[in-house]
Amino acid sequence: MADETLFALLHMEMISHAQKSAGHDEEDQGKHIRILESMGFRVGQGLIERLTKESPSFKDDLDVVKFICKDFWTIIFKKQIDNLRTNHQGTYVLQDNQFLLLTQLSCTKQYLEEAPKFLAYTCGLIKGGLSNVGINCTVSAEVPIMPTCKFQIMINRT
Repeated sequence: MADETLFALLHMEMISHAQKSAGHDEEDQGKHIRILESMGFRVGQGLIERLTKESPSFKDDLDVVKFICKDFWTIIFKKQIDNLRTNHQGTYVLQDNQFLLLTQLSCTKQYLEEAPKFLAYTCGLIKGGLSNVGINCTVSAEVPIMPTCKFQIMINRT
């Protein structure tokens, strides 16, 4: 429990710092989201490297995403993803019904509008982890209702 609280507090401080370092117009607000995502990307790369060092290689993209949902998510958030859906064409939706970084926020509309900045770091974590195992993707997040969060992974086939 203490680990989760410390992580949530650190995350809030990272958001505060990124927001203060950016200006107040809309372009600068996008900048602080990119800063948070970049921080998460680097942490995700390092974390997946450590977690997969002694594991066998993955058969396909679905195996990697399952690893993200189970092992990767458990290391970070102390629980597995609640739901994984795919169209088997490179799009995956990961749903966390009690997303740790949103559970501390009020469920009012104001915080629903502020949710993207609380999700940018985690989008970066996922993208960085997948990048380090050779998967180029786009990760986005949405909050249908607090504190449920859906992360959409779209694999870029080039």
